[in-house]
Amino acid sequence: MKQALLVIDVQNEYFTGALPVTYPPGSLGNITKAMDHAHASGIPVAAIRHTSPDPDAPAFRKGSHGWALHDEIQKRHADIVIDKALPGSFTGTDLGAWLEKNGITTVTIAGYMTQMSLATRPHARPCTGAMRSTSCPMPRARSRSRMLEGPVTAEELHRAILVTQQMRFARVMTTEEWVKGI
Repeated sequence: MKQALLVIDVQNEYFTGALPVTYPPGSLGNITKAMDHAHASGIPVAAIRHTSPDPDAPAFRKGSHGWALHDEIQKRHADIVIDKALPGSFTGTDLGAWLEKNGITTVTIAGYMTQMSLATRPHARPCTGAMRSTSCPMPRARSRSRMLEGPVTAEELHRAILVTQQMRFARVMTTEEWVKGI
């Protein structure tokens, strides 16, 4: 089993822009810890960045401060940086080809937002059993959600998505559990 760490959408927009991420607190530190451990362990890291296809978009506009990866992510090693225009990291990107080329059979997913980019993985990708994958760790302490308008809090949404992923598609664990398991 060869694995990779996918760091999804850890961009300035979620820290200093109009879309602040609110839950769980401390997730950036867990993401950077995972990146550091992956690099030290020889695990490939893919940093994935959302890019709005609209050149006038108020958020994630290519070249803007909000679009840029967070400084703490930029300071760390990434084997590849992939831009995506849709929530799913595999949709319309070279991520699947990169994973296959590198013999990756299992991915660990960290980043933002749990209910969007982290929960959208099409079938026939490493997390769902294709490419000989047996697991798709999805650390609960490293993914994060925004507060939404309405009756669902960021914490409730975050937990509900992770429960759904755990039921069928992923093994949800803390950063510490993932690091110990490497």
